[in-house]
Amino acid sequence: MANRLANATSPYLRQHAGNPVDWWPWGPEAFAEARRRDVPILLSVGYSACHWCHVMAHESFEDAEAAALVNAHFVAIKVDREERPDVDAVYLRATQALTGQGGWPMTVFLTPDGRPFFAGTYFPPAPAHGLPSFTQLVGALGEAWRDRRGEVLESATAIVDQLAAINELPAAASAPDVWGLLDAAGADFDLLHGGFGGAPKFPAPLLVDALLVKGDPGALDLAGRTLEAMARGGIHDQVGGGFHRYAVDAGWVVPHFEKMLYDNALLLGAYVRGWRRTPQHEVPLRGLFERVVRGIVGWLEREMLLPGGGFAASLDADSADIRGMAHEGIYYVWSPELLTDALGEDDAAWAAETFHVTTHGSFEHGLSTLQLRGAPDADRLGRVSARLLEVRQGRFAPPRDDKVVAAWNGWLVDALATAALVFGERRWLDLAVGAADHLWRVHHTDAGLVRTSLGGVASPTVGFAEDHGAVALAFGRLAGVLGEPVWLDRAVAVLEEALRLFGADDGGVFDAAAGEDGLYARPRDVTDNPTPSGTMALVAALRVVGELASRSDFLERADAAAATTWGVLAASPRFAPAALADLLAADEARKGLRPAVAVVLDAAGDPLNDAARAVARMAPTGTVLLTGRPGTTGFAHHFEGRALRAPDEQGAEPAASGLIRRARVGASGQVDADEYGEHEVVPTAQTVYVCRGEVCFAPATTVQEIRAALWSRA
Repeated sequence: MANRLANATSPYLRQHAGNPVDWWPWGPEAFAEARRRDVPILLSVGYSACHWCHVMAHESFEDAEAAALVNAHFVAIKVDREERPDVDAVYLRATQALTGQGGWPMTVFLTPDGRPFFAGTYFPPAPAHGLPSFTQLVGALGEAWRDRRGEVLESATAIVDQLAAINELPAAASAPDVWGLLDAAGADFDLLHGGFGGAPKFPAPLLVDALLVKGDPGALDLAGRTLEAMARGGIHDQVGGGFHRYAVDAGWVVPHFEKMLYDNALLLGAYVRGWRRTPQHEVPLRGLFERVVRGIVGWLEREMLLPGGGFAASLDADSADIRGMAHEGIYYVWSPELLTDALGEDDAAWAAETFHVTTHGSFEHGLSTLQLRGAPDADRLGRVSARLLEVRQGRFAPPRDDKVVAAWNGWLVDALATAALVFGERRWLDLAVGAADHLWRVHHTDAGLVRTSLGGVASPTVGFAEDHGAVALAFGRLAGVLGEPVWLDRAVAVLEEALRLFGADDGGVFDAAAGEDGLYARPRDVTDNPTPSGTMALVAALRVVGELASRSDFLERADAAAATTWGVLAASPRFAPAALADLLAADEARKGLRPAVAVVLDAAGDPLNDAARAVARMAPTGTVLLTGRPGTTGFAHHFEGRALRAPDEQGAEPAASGLIRRARVGASGQVDADEYGEHEVVPTAQTVYVCRGEVCFAPATTVQEIRAALWSRA
C-alpha cells in the first residue's frame, strides 16, 4: 500500500512511497498532524542519487518493525533536499552545530512546531562504530518525549537560540583586501595532485573561476593545474563525458560515482573559461580542455536531456551488475579483460596504458577507474572511447532523477550559451534555448517561478533566491546572444519578482520567501556550497540584466547585495568563491576596467557571427555581449544610432572566417592581435561597439581595435 508520497513531483520521494513508514511530505498538514497527536517529528532528508540514503532506506525504512516504531511515536516527514533546499539548509545548520558534521541522509528530530532537539546523519540497523541502532534511537527519543518532555523542550529552545546567534551575518564596513583573500583561498592548494584540500576532494569550479578572473600567471597556473588534474582523473568520465560528484581520495582517482547536473553545468563554464585563458601554443592542454567541454555537452545531450527540453537532475551512483545486484560505480569501471573483450588485443593494450587500467585495479575487485595519461593520439583516443562507450551502454545504466531543477538548468543555459559562442557550435545554442523555453513554459507559473518540475508538471514549491538568480541570468544571457528582447523581458520579470520575495532591509537577500510554515528560521546563507549562494546567484543576474536593460537600480542592488558577503568573505574566503570573483571584478572596475556592453551589429542576424565569437573569446570578465540587427528594438538605447559601416573604398569584403581561424588566445585571455595586420578588419556585415554606461568607443574595424576597446581602462 502506497503512502502519501506516491504522487510527489520528486522521484526521491516516490522511491519511498512503498515504505511501511507512514511518510508525509513537508507541509503544514504534517505539522498539524503532529500537534493533533501531540508527538514529535522525525525529519529525514536525502536525495535520489545519494548512496547512503538508499542504504538506510533499505535497512530501516523498509523494515516493518522499525517502521511500526516510527509510526507509533512520530510523524515522519521525508524531504528531497534538491526540491527543498530551504528545509535542508536550516536543519543542516542544526545538525552541524549539534554533531560537528553534516551529510545525507540527514535525520533530525523536531518538536511539533519545527524546533530541532536531536540530529544526526546515517544510523545503522544495529549498533556499530559508536552509533546506536536506528530503532534504539527512535525508541529512546520517543520515550524522552513521553517522560521528560520539559527537558526536550528546554533543549530545543536553547538550540534554536544558539543557532540564531551563529547564523547572524558578520558585518564588514568596507570591502576586504581582495588580493590577500585570494591568496588565503588558495592556501590549501594541493601541489602534488591539483585542486584544494585533501580527501575527499571536490571540484571547485567557483574558486577556479575566481583564479581566472584574477588572471595573473600564478593564479592561472593554479586554475590550469586544477582543471588538468580533474580532466585526467577518475572523477572525469573519460568515456562518456561529464564529472562525478567528488573523489574519495586526494588524487582524483576514485570518485563517488553520482553525477549531478549542477556540478557539470558549473564545470562546463569553468573549462570554457580555462580554455579561453590558455595560450594557443599550449596545444595539448587546450585540446584536453576542449575534449572535456565537448564530452560534458555530449553526455548532457545523450543521457540527461528530457523530452520537454529541460535537463534531468542527476544520475545515481549505484547500478546493477550482471546478477542484478546494485553496486556503486559498476557501470563505469573496467579490467584488462573487459577492455580486451570490447576492443581486441591491440587496442585493449593501448587503452590499458592510456587509461591506467591494471590487473590490480584502482577501485574494487580488480576493477579500475579510467585515468587519462600522457598526450595520446586524438583520433585513436576518440575511436577507442567511442567503442568503449558503445559497449558500456549495454550495461545496466544508473537510475536517473528526471526532475528539472530551475537553478541547475539556469546555470547550464548560461554555460551552454557561452560555450556555443566560443566554439561556434549552433547545436549547443539550440540546447540552451530549449532548456530556457522549458523553464519559462513550465516553471514560470501564475504563482511565480517554481523550483522543480517532473514530466512537464510543475511542483507546488516556489523557487528560491538561487532559482530566480540562475534563471534570470540564463534569460539575460540568451537575450544578449540572440538579440531577442523577449528573453530580456522575461529576465526582468524574474528579477523583479525575486527582489519582492527575497529582499532584505540591508540590501541583501534571503534564500527563501517569508512565511514558510514549519521552518523555525528563515534561511539566509551567503557562503557558497558547490553552487553559488542565493545572494551571489542574484548578484550575477542583476549585473548582466542591469547592463542589458539599462537598469541602474539593478546594478545598485547588485552592489548592495554583494556587500553583505564581505564579512563572511573576510573570515572564510575559501567558502565564498563566487563573492570573491565578484569582488575581484569590482576591484578591476575601480582601477578603470569597468563592465562593458559589447554591441555587435550583424546584418545577417547570425548570433554566432565572427565578431560575436571574437568578443566572447577575448572579453574581460563582466563584459555583456549584445548581438542584433540594426534597428533591433527592446534593448533600451543599445541599438539607437548604430549603423553598419560601409565596405572599404575598394569594395572588398574580408573573408568571414578569417577573424576566428587565426585568432590566438594569450595568457591574459585576450585574442592576440599581433597575428593580424593592423588593418585586418571584421566582415563588413558586422560592426562592434564597446560601451560603458553612456559612453561608447568608435565602431571597431579591426581585431586590434576590438581588443583595445574591450580592455581599455579609459
